[in-house]
Amino acid sequence: MLIRLLNACHHFPGFVYESASLDETVNTIEVSVRPRRRSSPICSACGKSGRGYDTLAERRFEFIPIWGFAVVLRYRMRRVQCRTCGVKVEDVPWGIGKHGLTRAYMLYLAHWARKLSWLETARSFHTTWEKVCQAVEYVVQWGLEQRQLGHIHALGVDEIAYGRGHKYLTLVYQIDAGCVRLLWIGKERTTASFEQFFTLIGKERASKIAFVCSDMWPAYLKVIASHCANALNILDRFHVVAKMNDAIDDVRASEARRMVQDGYEPVLKKSRWCLLKRPGNLTDQQRVKLSDVLRYNLQSVRAYLLKEAFQQFWEYDSPAWAGKFLDQWCTQVMRSRITPMKKFAKTMRTHRELLLNYFRAKKAYSSGVVEGLNNKAKVTMRKAYGFRTFKITELSLYHALGKLPEPKLTHSFY
Repeated sequence: MLIRLLNACHHFPGFVYESASLDETVNTIEVSVRPRRRSSPICSACGKSGRGYDTLAERRFEFIPIWGFAVVLRYRMRRVQCRTCGVKVEDVPWGIGKHGLTRAYMLYLAHWARKLSWLETARSFHTTWEKVCQAVEYVVQWGLEQRQLGHIHALGVDEIAYGRGHKYLTLVYQIDAGCVRLLWIGKERTTASFEQFFTLIGKERASKIAFVCSDMWPAYLKVIASHCANALNILDRFHVVAKMNDAIDDVRASEARRMVQDGYEPVLKKSRWCLLKRPGNLTDQQRVKLSDVLRYNLQSVRAYLLKEAFQQFWEYDSPAWAGKFLDQWCTQVMRSRITPMKKFAKTMRTHRELLLNYFRAKKAYSSGVVEGLNNKAKVTMRKAYGFRTFKITELSLYHALGKLPEPKLTHSFY
């Protein structure tokens, strides 16, 4: 019965499934494979058929488990007398080089490794973490070799932390309307690291990029200006709001400490999220607390009102009117004598033109897609409680977010 199933879904010309036996001591089904009579072995170096030279010791290839039993293909590899390459070990269609896993089993494990953590995948199919890693590595490497970059219209660039001690990854995404995927991973968030991406795609493809979404990290801005001279660099709205929230939090924290030292009532206690959240997202209890805080003439209250006034900036459609509003708002902040907010306003003035690119791009591109992909990347790493090396992190992220092509099988096992 098993041989009939294998012939139906995993048959290869030139080879025969000879017999199948069950080893109950280790719950393994062992299937013997032999070459078909008068079939010629294929050279693993050049892919041409040749004359058989001799036969090596039996090798075992793990296949997809069935009915709770491990399945192993047993085969004695032949050596080939190749006219071009000399004596070489033959190439078998179910295996890959010296791997102990069949090609079908690798694709099967890699498929489930995208849904589960690698450790959970290994436990579910009674294999090891290392073999799951080998499967993912094969699928990712094959996908990167076969991947077609094509025309890239819009990019998103951001960094995420992946280890202790301020270790960051630079992630570059393609965020075109019909294609959203991870294109490249850099080990650091430096100029030299980011330059490697543009070396990968080449000058011609880089010159045709029309939009780039990034944050205000100087290394990113420098490289984008150098390689994407024709592109609109759109600043990450998420990071603009985050920087403003940091400024408001600094104002609140310092003012709260000063009030306690001077013996005033702790009005700002438990008011952090009341000041940082948008009014529509407040809970009933937070709304009551916010209304109490707004009755006082505090720097934190003035900073909060300036933050809410700034939300109007994102509602404009015209870059000219948005620029006028930004200039007026920054002037108002510079007169407020609130140091953290003044520092934020100076940053906005420095990056004024990049901020207005959001409107020049008709609001078609923003950091929302990039932040969503970043969250998926963080979830991928969190499932494994963090990866120990950059190589494994890179494999996992390409596998989860790269939308890479995969080898085709004659039968889908999942």
